[in-house]
Amino acid sequence: MRISYGCVGLITAVIIAVAPANAALPTPPQAAATQQAQAFLFYGGAGDVFEITTSMIALQHSQNPQVRAFASMLIGDHTNLTNSNLATAKAAGVVPPPPELSPMQKGMITQLIAAGPANVDRVYLSQQIPAHQMALQMMQGYASSGDVPQLRQAATAAIPVVQGHLAQAQQLLGSLR
Repeated sequence: MRISYGCVGLITAVIIAVAPANAALPTPPQAAATQQAQAFLFYGGAGDVFEITTSMIALQHSQNPQVRAFASMLIGDHTNLTNSNLATAKAAGVVPPPPELSPMQKGMITQLIAAGPANVDRVYLSQQIPAHQMALQMMQGYASSGDVPQLRQAATAAIPVVQGHLAQAQQLLGSLR
């Protein structure tokens, strides 16, 4: 897969600017993401958008080959997770809502963009740990209690991927200290 990273600023601006356009759509309660397909897809999609966006920023600004490799892996894996979840939802007859970044995610993207060269790796990895902890909790919850069997299977399949990302982010952050 070949991805062009030259437009990361434009992509980030569009993601942040477009989100309010979806404000008229009801936002599902976050607690429902472990049980209801619509909430699971909404928050999972937003998480994937966040991971891809922050990883593109890290690729553009990091000088650390390990961090850059991690960011590239996240872009590929979260793109695949999104595509898989969308295909699974479609096959199950579920229309996924468009994802919308939370104010917290938007703030973290702004913080990463503003991080100087000496801090970009630390900020990026520090953001990945709680993002992946939240994603893991949601995946595990939906895998055990979700209302659509096909999406429960997709969540179950995603758990080891998210666990691997979390472990690698923790290891990389520890190596920076």
